[in-house]
Amino acid sequence: MEALRQPLEDKLVTIARAQATCTYPANFSLVASCNPCPCGFFGSDLECTCTPPQIQKYLGRISGPLLDRMDLHVEVPRVIFEQLRTDNNSESSTTLREKVLLAREIQLKRFARHKFKLNSQMRPADVKKFCRLDEASEVLLKNAFDRLKMSARAYDRILKVARTIADLDNAADIKIQHLAEAMQYRSLDRKYWNN
Repeated sequence: MEALRQPLEDKLVTIARAQATCTYPANFSLVASCNPCPCGFFGSDLECTCTPPQIQKYLGRISGPLLDRMDLHVEVPRVIFEQLRTDNNSESSTTLREKVLLAREIQLKRFARHKFKLNSQMRPADVKKFCRLDEASEVLLKNAFDRLKMSARAYDRILKVARTIADLDNAADIKIQHLAEAMQYRSLDRKYWNN
């Protein structure tokens, strides 16, 4: 898993063999999942049978630097029976698709004069330019940055996600609710890996 760190960052993968070294493009979306412990019940309403050292060893298989390179990490609670049986009023796939297409169109227009086309492709200098915050949002982010001991990489990723959430909301500026939502999607590294 640690070998994914550099390709996630550089969007390139280098393969070295005895006779040659080759570098290939590797712009990919990584989707991963894991349990919070070997038995899978740590932090849930069911009894965990793992010892603290077992949990630490299990979580230690994913390093903080690898997790830091992931834009989103969300804890998904156990589904209960009633949730499976009730009709929820969530948005349809068609509605969500339309929102995503509109957000991509907004990004394509925003970055028309740049080499990159999407929020996720912004470099730190671009984040400063395109992810400006109002004063209240700035205070919220500073407090979270200090309290949660965020890295510079996590800071940039939160702002990129907030920019995308604002685009999905068809908002010209990042508002405090967009930033707060983006910060909620970066909770696991501080909950399980910052001990």
